[in-house]
Amino acid sequence: MDEDKDQTIQQPVRRHHHHHHHRKQRKFHVWRWVGGIVAVIVIGLAGGAYYVYHTLHSTADHTYIPLNNQKNSSSALSKNKPISILLMGTDTGALGRTEENGRSDTMILATLNPAKKTTTMVSIPRDTMAKMVGDNGINIQKINAAYSIGGADMAVNTTTALLGVPVNYYAVINMGGLEKIVNALGGVEITPILSFSNMGYTFTKGQPTKMDGKEALGYIRMRYDDPRGDYGRQDRERQVIAAIIKAAPQLKNLTKFQELMSQVQSNFRTNLQFDDMVALYSKYRNAGKNVKQDHLQGVGAYLNGSSYQIASTKELQRVSDLINISLDLPTAKLNNEETKQNALNPNFNWDSGYTKAKYTVQGADQVN
Repeated sequence: MDEDKDQTIQQPVRRHHHHHHHRKQRKFHVWRWVGGIVAVIVIGLAGGAYYVYHTLHSTADHTYIPLNNQKNSSSALSKNKPISILLMGTDTGALGRTEENGRSDTMILATLNPAKKTTTMVSIPRDTMAKMVGDNGINIQKINAAYSIGGADMAVNTTTALLGVPVNYYAVINMGGLEKIVNALGGVEITPILSFSNMGYTFTKGQPTKMDGKEALGYIRMRYDDPRGDYGRQDRERQVIAAIIKAAPQLKNLTKFQELMSQVQSNFRTNLQFDDMVALYSKYRNAGKNVKQDHLQGVGAYLNGSSYQIASTKELQRVSDLINISLDLPTAKLNNEETKQNALNPNFNWDSGYTKAKYTVQGADQVN
């Protein structure tokens, strides 16, 4: 799909504007749907979900794929502790039990802190330079390759290493799943942040629109006409996720929720078990009262002819601290492959990107 082409150069946001942009909405995209479906599943359990407990339990079992090194992460949920969930979106068809899927074009690390009643969503640009953790040797690629190379395990481990933060859960959803969720909710209300046409739909900035599933996809998937490139698309993705969460209480009808779970089971994978989803709804719904949105800001550079976004050590540390603090964890100085490579490029221009001062990866076994 056009989404997967790498030709477009994303315009970097100048450093002194970062705090302004960080306060704005984050990237969504297909992956945001992941966040939306988790919220829908959770909120759908409201009020007497146990009437259809066994039916839903069976359907949820079909979507469950644990991580290889997964500990009993349910204990964090049962103790009402802050948790983190890596939300990923993909353009591929039905998600199988194996991990032969495409790249995760949307990656959002969400944290939920029930005591502070806060949710934090941080978008990680899909073109972010990262070491593939769990692959052979030092393999430097765009972070969205981790899911296609090593499934959810590599995506989680790579994100953990990049930012120095724990990841308790993951959820993957594809475009088909997102479309079904929006339709099951009877559409979502969106006020476009940009005027453009895509997939036969025309969107007008500032004009509230009730969108069905296909129209919402059209709104999310446009990339090349956005002056902010993939960063602008992330904003639209997060916007749709927020609208899904807002509309999700409509699924308190258990029959409808059961139907939705059956419809999306081939479009959704997670290491959240059914009982985890119940706990998430009952104990963590207050965390949605205060949603903070942020993103990891990269600077454009070419590596082996491919367009990357490279996060500075200062920016990686900022996001690492933000996430750890949201989880009530101590902050720690990052020391990973990415900070090492940044130190090996003292002359790189972090203000403009794509300049004559090239970014050069040193000592890696592979750079794609």
